[in-house]
Amino acid sequence: MTLTFYSSAATVASSPRVPFHPLASPARRGFVSFRLTAKKLPLRSHGASSLSVRAMSELVQDKESVVAASTSFTESSNTRASELNHSRTFLDARTEEDLISGINKEKEAGRLPPNVASGMEELYWNYKNAVLSSGAPGADKTVISNMSVAFDRMLLGVEDPYTFNPYHKAVREPFDYYQFVHMYISPLIDFKNSYVGNVSIFSELEDKLRQGHNVVLISNHQSEADPTVISLLLEAQCPYIGENIKCVAGDRVITDPLCKPFSMGRNLICVYSKKHMNDDPELVDMKRKANTRSLKEMATLLRSGSQLIWIAPSGGRDRPDPSTGEWFPAPFDSSSVDNMRRLVEHSGAPGHIYPMSLLCYDIMPPPPKVEKEIGEKRLVGFHGTGLSIAPEISFSDVTADCNNPNEAKEAYSQAMYNSVNEQYKTLNSAINHGRGIEASTSTVSLSQPWN
Repeated sequence: MTLTFYSSAATVASSPRVPFHPLASPARRGFVSFRLTAKKLPLRSHGASSLSVRAMSELVQDKESVVAASTSFTESSNTRASELNHSRTFLDARTEEDLISGINKEKEAGRLPPNVASGMEELYWNYKNAVLSSGAPGADKTVISNMSVAFDRMLLGVEDPYTFNPYHKAVREPFDYYQFVHMYISPLIDFKNSYVGNVSIFSELEDKLRQGHNVVLISNHQSEADPTVISLLLEAQCPYIGENIKCVAGDRVITDPLCKPFSMGRNLICVYSKKHMNDDPELVDMKRKANTRSLKEMATLLRSGSQLIWIAPSGGRDRPDPSTGEWFPAPFDSSSVDNMRRLVEHSGAPGHIYPMSLLCYDIMPPPPKVEKEIGEKRLVGFHGTGLSIAPEISFSDVTADCNNPNEAKEAYSQAMYNSVNEQYKTLNSAINHGRGIEASTSTVSLSQPWN
């Protein structure tokens, strides 16, 4: 891992005014240099925003040194060139007023479309309210630090739009987007009220991956932060999972300017969701062909072994029951589950499929209903989160009494869903009904691995 979240971060040698940029191999690349101390802090200290402020704000070099270093930067990659020519409006921000006026400045200069600018300002206030509600010391500084970097990445994405390949590898240099996303999401998680179910199975899963086996996680999907929640809740005990998981992602998270920087920090297999397949009839054929390419990429990956793939076969995020307001895992599409099973079985490497459950909707709740247009309103909250996994489910065991392939397909998908739903109930009891560890059951053992 290039940077671990719970490392004590950047030691200041001069001015700390410039927001921290997680730039990889700084001395070699001529950008911002920083160093991490060897001491690791317990994950529960994530709630103390002083850690996040140090990690996102402190530099070894002052602003003038950064600019000078940038002018000597000679590597020819388009990505690195765009970093050099990129506006410094948000990197130079020191206060809330600087950030808001910076949005207006970039909008008036024509570098930010009005709808993106308004979305950024709305996101700022929502993020600020969420982080401040944590009550963590220095939360106000965390907001300025994290949002200055987030806005900087969003602006760069508009100036020089990034194009995602069918299989996208997390961008770790010259800017470390993986680390950036961790720093941004962590202050939204109430670790004191967060739990992991059956963490020993996650450790078992890591061992299988190192032995060359493929692993698929079948789960519900609650928010755009899901992959990072998985990484952060497992980072203390199973960091390999967070860095190596490949997420099957819909087109929304790779096209929305406010979301793209966060997606760049994850390993993604990019597909078009069935829920949005027919939004524009003229694009249906293109979307289907793109999905075919992505499936081929996935099959190629699985043939190499040691792959960890996460997929939400509901085709989108969970939504609350409109009559009760209660959240629950959305039903699975049995064809999606069956396609993954077939890919794993035909990969040539040993394969395992596990049911996994996520509860984290409160930190980034989706719109109440599925929206066609890109650019949803992004609500943000500070809340407990949960992650649970159950033992792998054998297709042959579940379908032994089925009379035909279609019946078997439905039975296996339902078995997966039932496990995810039962785990979700346990997480919900622990987090939203205040039972904590006592919500553990005979099948779901809750713990806080960061303690």
